[in-house]
Amino acid sequence: MAAAEPQWVLMATGRSPTNIAVIKYWGKRDEALILPVNDSISVTLDPDHLSATTTVAASPAFPSDRMWLNGKEIELSGGRFQSCLREIRKRARDVEDKKKGIKIKKEDWEKLHVHIASYNNFPTAAGLASSAAGFACLVFTLGKLMNVNEDYGELSSIARQGSGSACRSIYGGFVKWCMGKNDNGSDSMAVQVVDESHWDELVIIIAVVSSKQKETSSTSGMRDSVETSPLLQYRAQTVVPGRILKMEEAIKNRDFDSFARLTCADSNQFHAVCLDTSPPIFYMNDTSHRIISLVEKWNHAEGTPQVAYTFDAGPNAVLIARNRKTATLLLQKLLYCFPPQDNDLDSYMLGDKSILSDAGLQSVADIEALPAPPEMKMPNQKFKGDVSYFICSRPGAGPKVLTDESHALIDSATGLAKGV
Repeated sequence: MAAAEPQWVLMATGRSPTNIAVIKYWGKRDEALILPVNDSISVTLDPDHLSATTTVAASPAFPSDRMWLNGKEIELSGGRFQSCLREIRKRARDVEDKKKGIKIKKEDWEKLHVHIASYNNFPTAAGLASSAAGFACLVFTLGKLMNVNEDYGELSSIARQGSGSACRSIYGGFVKWCMGKNDNGSDSMAVQVVDESHWDELVIIIAVVSSKQKETSSTSGMRDSVETSPLLQYRAQTVVPGRILKMEEAIKNRDFDSFARLTCADSNQFHAVCLDTSPPIFYMNDTSHRIISLVEKWNHAEGTPQVAYTFDAGPNAVLIARNRKTATLLLQKLLYCFPPQDNDLDSYMLGDKSILSDAGLQSVADIEALPAPPEMKMPNQKFKGDVSYFICSRPGAGPKVLTDESHALIDSATGLAKGV
């Protein structure tokens, strides 16, 4: 391994989005390879609003692999990290950086240790698919560092071995994870249904009901459901295959009515499977139920769906509005019911903040002046403090390399995470 000086550090930084499933993945047929019991479909969120940024660095000076997540060092001994590292190292190719005088032969990657620093711009393990963004970003960025030449389908198959839903974050737009049939998982990978520009009038509002780590992790929850829920088996074998076909059609035709009905029904069935599990799993809470009730009553009053709701393994509501005008009406209803606890509106709406001015809400006084939504049974009931904050987003693009060195999370001089 030739280098101008022995202590060089070679780095790459990437950013990957998170995704929210509209047809849910819940249950594995193979725990080790992370092979699902059914296909799933998700929408990739705009990485400006919800994403993981990861820097990976390699150097002959590193005595071991190390990782920092959101500034804290974490164990890298977990099988899932090791699977991703092993699969990417296996596919590594020669790398040459003439400017730095670095030349790495493909066989050298097996001996080189890596340092990884990752940062999520949203809460980790709160039901917002942080592991999906994180593992997709890890695989994508390691692939760039090691000059891996695989197509995105193959990369998605590697990301799947870190976190199942991570395979869907390798693409933008709407993405389908094909469960595959092969025992070795070689055909269990993601494919893009449509890109992010196909249905760009959709607006996605997330109510972060809790950013706390959930009591039952997705991994253990799924395992319990597979072992104890008869409804899970029925759902995987009988319900989901038909829903997948209808959902693909609805997305391709931009048929919001069908899309919304399928999305809500699938979210509710996923949570029914959780309740059908022994012991039962409760991911949603009273605030989640109030948001469902608000949307259902509004959709019913309009005679046609205005908004779709979906909840992953946590209480946070993901609300998909058919267009921007509908999203502003939705936001008015949400902020009437769930006003901010203090007077700081700026930190109560993250992501695309311009939705506030579009909804005519420049201050807390504007929220206090809102009329009660006609759907509310008890119009004066407000639930201040029950929502931590909102995020406004939209369908977004897949992973990308960040070439500006200021985005790097590792110090190129020390090879350690910045700020450590």
